Amino acid sequence: SYQLYGTLPAKIVGCRYYNGVATRGEMIVLRRQPDNPYDRNAIQVQNVQRAQIGHIPRNLAAKLAKYMDDHSLHIEGTITAPKDVYECPIELKLFGPTDPVEHIAVSEEMKADKLPLNEWKRWEKTQRDRAKAAQQAAKQAAKQATKNGGVAVGGGTGQQWEHGGGEYAAGSSGLGIPSQSFDELVTGSDKFNPRNVEQVVEQFGITEDDLAAMPMAEQPAALSAQLLPFQLQGLRWMLEKESPTLPAPGSKDCTQCWKRSTTDANMFTNVVSNYSLKGKLPELASGALLCDDMGLGKTVQVISLIMAGRALNKPHTSGVSNATLILAPLSVMSNWSSQIKRHVKEEHALNVLTYHGARKQPINPGTIANYDVVVTTYETVMSEWFSQKSPNLPRKDGLFSVTWRRLVLDEGHNIRNPNAKRAVAACQLMSQSRWVLTGTPIVNSLKDLYSLVKFLRLSGGLDRFEIFNGALIRPVNQANEHGSFLLQILMRGICLRRKKEMKFVDLKLPELSEYVHKIDFLPHEKNKYEALEAEAKGTLELYRTRHGKSKDSAQEYRHLLEVLLRIRQCCNHWRLVGEKRVQQLMDLLENGGTIDLTPENKAALQEMLQLSIDTQEDCPVCLDALKDPVITTCAHIFCFGCIERVIDTQHKCPMCRSELRDVNNLVKPAKEAPKPDIDVDASSSKIEALLSILKASEKKHPGEKTVIFSQWTSFLDIVQAQLVAKAYQFTRIDGSMPALARDAALERFENDSSCTILFASLGVCSVGLNLTAANQVIMMDTWWAPAIEDQAVDRVHRLGQKRECRVWRLVMEGSIEERVLSIQEDKRKLMALAFAERMEKEKRRKGLADIERLL
Repeated sequence: SYQLYGTLPAKIVGCRYYNGVATRGEMIVLRRQPDNPYDRNAIQVQNVQRAQIGHIPRNLAAKLAKYMDDHSLHIEGTITAPKDVYECPIELKLFGPTDPVEHIAVSEEMKADKLPLNEWKRWEKTQRDRAKAAQQAAKQAAKQATKNGGVAVGGGTGQQWEHGGGEYAAGSSGLGIPSQSFDELVTGSDKFNPRNVEQVVEQFGITEDDLAAMPMAEQPAALSAQLLPFQLQGLRWMLEKESPTLPAPGSKDCTQCWKRSTTDANMFTNVVSNYSLKGKLPELASGALLCDDMGLGKTVQVISLIMAGRALNKPHTSGVSNATLILAPLSVMSNWSSQIKRHVKEEHALNVLTYHGARKQPINPGTIANYDVVVTTYETVMSEWFSQKSPNLPRKDGLFSVTWRRLVLDEGHNIRNPNAKRAVAACQLMSQSRWVLTGTPIVNSLKDLYSLVKFLRLSGGLDRFEIFNGALIRPVNQANEHGSFLLQILMRGICLRRKKEMKFVDLKLPELSEYVHKIDFLPHEKNKYEALEAEAKGTLELYRTRHGKSKDSAQEYRHLLEVLLRIRQCCNHWRLVGEKRVQQLMDLLENGGTIDLTPENKAALQEMLQLSIDTQEDCPVCLDALKDPVITTCAHIFCFGCIERVIDTQHKCPMCRSELRDVNNLVKPAKEAPKPDIDVDASSSKIEALLSILKASEKKHPGEKTVIFSQWTSFLDIVQAQLVAKAYQFTRIDGSMPALARDAALERFENDSSCTILFASLGVCSVGLNLTAANQVIMMDTWWAPAIEDQAVDRVHRLGQKRECRVWRLVMEGSIEERVLSIQEDKRKLMALAFAERMEKEKRRKGLADIERLL
């Protein structure tokens, strides 16, 4: 995380030797050249088109080079006056670390080098003034409180829901089904709508009024399904984005951030990077981002685009295939084939090739001429790209031998990390038009959006992270109005996002009511919870004091997550809390090296691996989400394919250099979570609350079906045993089940009227399923990433649902589960207001801040 330390007037020298164009106000990129034969401190200056303008003067480069090499300073530049034959005036901005310890070291070194710290000093003064004003306001509030008899006036938490007790009467054993009616349960729970925060219209997209007024395309004759009005609007928008045009002379409009000069019709300026072109037309990208909510028909809109494009009968472009290539997660590949078959009239049927797996036949431009659509996976594209070292295109055969008519990324947030192998490979594919489909364009930060923009191949410098970061990410994160304005221009030009709750969308979905049902701990449960919470606070304090000083802070962080996991499990059932395996393992690894694979150590490694899977860590080799995750005997976690290649070439762990003899010593996740020694007949306060809701619902709404979500299969085992005793009929889906068993469970839940309950693993069932047979959802546990929970609810409340839906979130009173809701609310607000969540490199720091809030 960087903050502006100072600004420095400087110049570019040696301009006469290079042909890079430079205009006033344009952003520039600085590149170190340590292999420069004339000066090992050389710093090259490029324009946004990667053309060299010149160099930073030798004496200044000698000061700045070391900061650039160790990344202690991030340096950005802007041209301040026209370039002449020899040099060009610029302003440099020096950004340094926000961490207090790092700041002291860097600022002292900058003082010694006589580099400016003027902006940091200005910021410190502002902070002092704010603190002083806050103290004065606090004193004034205290005086006012005294006048009002000791009661403070104003304040409040601003929570979204109105508080209700959520209490129930325990039976003689301390547990038992409460004698509450359904209406009493509703009254005693907190009304909760996690989507209320998104009523603030996403300020960087097209406004709802403008979306509603968008023109519609004609219904494609080849489609058997009648598109809804907003889908016809989407089709018209997509057709226009595939054939973009530059602003007309005299127009003040922008196209992909390019604006035509009002004084010189032959000049265009990119309003984000300030890069200008004269006498040459900017290159425009064909395609955009379709970011409609889940369930609004992104798939059918792409199918309609394919059919409408065929109907236009445009002249064929030489060297370009007529086929559309679709990249999709493996779990939804078959959905594309079935949707195309379902929505396209038989006489206009498309030839679809599913290109995946070891038995797939090689393709080339000749063989692909027989197909209209090819569906493949991100993994297949990644495997083909990295199977050859040569970057030259086109290749002899395979996906990279074809220039596709259009390229579509389904669940496009899969390439959100621009350095990940799947993102690198996807960006290399050749196509005439490029589309990204995703309901979550931002998962972690605006850096995610950069990766999508890079894939679209927008011109003018937006494909360079230095420019995107300096012009958009940092200004927006710092609430800079100009940065927000530029982001709005970009998003309105390339992104279409409609939401289910928008009035003009008019899905006519039944009402969704969401409740937080608060539950009191029993005394013995409270004692166990408080003991665990005290341990967690101690562990957190130890981590904070030792952070950055120990040999492996990542493993210490995992221990902190383990303690937090045990607290969360205690909220569901105190018997879920297992042994401190991770801490015991860390003690064994204290002096580095590896451990023996005893049964106990293997179980501990599997538990540590599961923690990394649950917290969605990335592989340190491919920088992508873990694929077939494994853990080494030195307790580091990788994708199996990534670490297998490392072991084949060097037999050492890339993280700690410990010896790794072969892949046989890699530990895979347990097929099922290790089952603690649990008495499944033992109930808990949360299970009793669940039973009370089911009993009241059955009485009020007989025959309705319920989906019960939990993150832990061992907890589902306990709940199942309780429901068997109450004679409920149920089925179940979790990660341990093969695909055929999952399909059978879904079939029974949908068609067997006596089966009224589905137990569902949150990680497995939050995507890719249609659960509209149910209209009640019960969330047994919660965590601070709200998108997964929202997606799970959307499996029930979606197109095809005919009944009013209810969601219950079961929360233990006075526990970290209450604080989780506050963290979720903050994350939803950030997504709704700016696509301005944290930078990727702040992930662990932000995670630690969330943990501090919980404890």
